[in-house]
Amino acid sequence: MNDSSPLRFTSCQAPNADESCRRIAEFISGRMGRPGRFVSDIPWQERMQGVKRGEFHAAWICGAPYVKLAGLPSPAVRPLAAPVMSGERYQDRPVYFSDVVVRNDSRFLSFADLAGAVWAYNEPESHSGFGVVAYHLATSGRGWDFFGRVIESGAHEISLRMLLAGEIDASAIDSTVLETELRARPGLASEIHIIDTLGSSPVPPWVTPADLDEMTFLALRRQFTTLHRSQVGRAIMAESGIACFVAVNDADYEPIRRMMHIGKAAGQPPVTFRR
Repeated sequence: MNDSSPLRFTSCQAPNADESCRRIAEFISGRMGRPGRFVSDIPWQERMQGVKRGEFHAAWICGAPYVKLAGLPSPAVRPLAAPVMSGERYQDRPVYFSDVVVRNDSRFLSFADLAGAVWAYNEPESHSGFGVVAYHLATSGRGWDFFGRVIESGAHEISLRMLLAGEIDASAIDSTVLETELRARPGLASEIHIIDTLGSSPVPPWVTPADLDEMTFLALRRQFTTLHRSQVGRAIMAESGIACFVAVNDADYEPIRRMMHIGKAAGQPPVTFRR
């Protein structure tokens, strides 16, 4: 990438994070004195293809796709920074959880109760919705056939809608996605119940192309990791529950590699697709 080209940012995370990512991208571009754009007008799958092709200076992606792209013979991406979420459960660390949710009137009280249940995951490249669930099943001596039926919903937000509509019994939702939904819709708290929590796991990283010039890489990392020192930066992050960003490296995502390896023992779910 040309080091004087306009900065391009994107997110392949849940859509409810796009607005805060856009504001972060615009603020960082302004502080670097360069034009910038947050790309959100194409499906996230197309954004991910752009990440693989090195079309974005910085992109927020799930930990599972990160370890796959970083593990290529010629790594496609380099970890830049990751958010530390507000809230006591995060303990000032760049981690997150997968909250297993059911409706408030559900008979299920724990993950172990879900035998034969209708389960939904967002999509198979997701660590929070799929990978950590496979790991939990495998380490419990179970496979995906533990559930009665498994549905691929396409997104955490869709899984939540299906849950509330009574189309599924349970799902594992990225804790940061769930908290964003609860901030936007406080009444949701009275409709759902968390019966278990999987994790913690390393939080999804912001990444750059592996071949991004070092000057731009270091400038971007400096902007992300000092965002909390600005009153405006703190306000932007607070809207999405972020306390600060910290620098991360490849070794920080070794736990996800380990969970992905162990999770293979759970096999592949017989899936009902929803499109």
